[in-house]
Amino acid sequence: MNATPAPTIRRALLSVSDKTGIVDFARALHDLGIELLSTGGTAKLLNDSGIPVIEVADYTGFPEMMDGRLKTLHPRIHGGLLGRRGQDEAAMKQHNIPPIDLLVVNLYPFEATVAKPDCTLPHAIENIDIGGPTMLRAAAKNHAAVTVVVDAGDYARVLGEMQAQHSVVSDATRFDLAVKVFEHTARYDSAIANYLGSIQTEGGRDPFPRTYSVQFSKAQRSMSSRNQRKRASPPPASYRARNCLTIMSRIPTPRWNASRASPRRPV
Repeated sequence: MNATPAPTIRRALLSVSDKTGIVDFARALHDLGIELLSTGGTAKLLNDSGIPVIEVADYTGFPEMMDGRLKTLHPRIHGGLLGRRGQDEAAMKQHNIPPIDLLVVNLYPFEATVAKPDCTLPHAIENIDIGGPTMLRAAAKNHAAVTVVVDAGDYARVLGEMQAQHSVVSDATRFDLAVKVFEHTARYDSAIANYLGSIQTEGGRDPFPRTYSVQFSKAQRSMSSRNQRKRASPPPASYRARNCLTIMSRIPTPRWNASRASPRRPV
C-alpha cells in the first residue's frame, strides 16, 4: 500500500462545522506537540478553550473574504496536503509550503439545511461547502502521507494510534479513513445534485429530480462473495466490511425519457 515509512504527524489543520469532540481532540493533539491550524469558528472555539492555534489567514498571509466563501483555497494549504513526501520537498521548500500531516474537516450541513420547510434556494446555495470537500479530497488522495478525519467518531481511534506510536497513524488506518472521505464526499455531492435537480424553472420543487443518486452501505457479504474470497488471495489489511457502493440511477417510476433529462409523466 505504502512503501515509505509512516509519516510522523507534526502539523494539523482543523476546520469543522460539527464541533462535537473537537476541543478534547485538539487539546490532546496539542499535548502531543502538534502545531494546530484552524479557521473561523473552529479557531475561535479552540482559542476560547485555551488551546494555541494559528489562524489559516495568518498562516497563508491571505485574509478570509467573501463572507467566508474564500478561506482555505491557497497553495500553502493545498500544497501542504498534496505534497508527496520524498518527491516534492524541493518545490515545497522553494515556495515555503510546510507539510500538513493531519486534516480534520466536516462539511456544512447541506442535507439538514434543505430538509427545512422554509429553506430557500439562495440559503441552500450558501450551504454548499467548497473549501471543505477540496481539502478532504486532497488529503485523501495523498493518504500515503496525510491522515484525514471526516467523522468525529474516528477521533479516539486516530488519537489512540498517535499516542501509542509516537504521533504516527498506520498505513491501514490512513487508507481506511481516505476511503471514508470519498464515500462522504460522494454522498454530499449526491445530496446537492438531488436537490438542485428538483428545482423547477418557475421556482417550485419537482418530487422527481432530473437524476437521483443513492448510496448503499454493505451490511453483509454474500455466500458467493465469501466462497470467492476463500479461493482468492487475502485482502489488504485496510479493507473494511462496511464498504460503500454509490449508484447513479434513474427512478423507475415515473418512467424516464432517455432522450432528455426531465422525467416523462406517467400515463
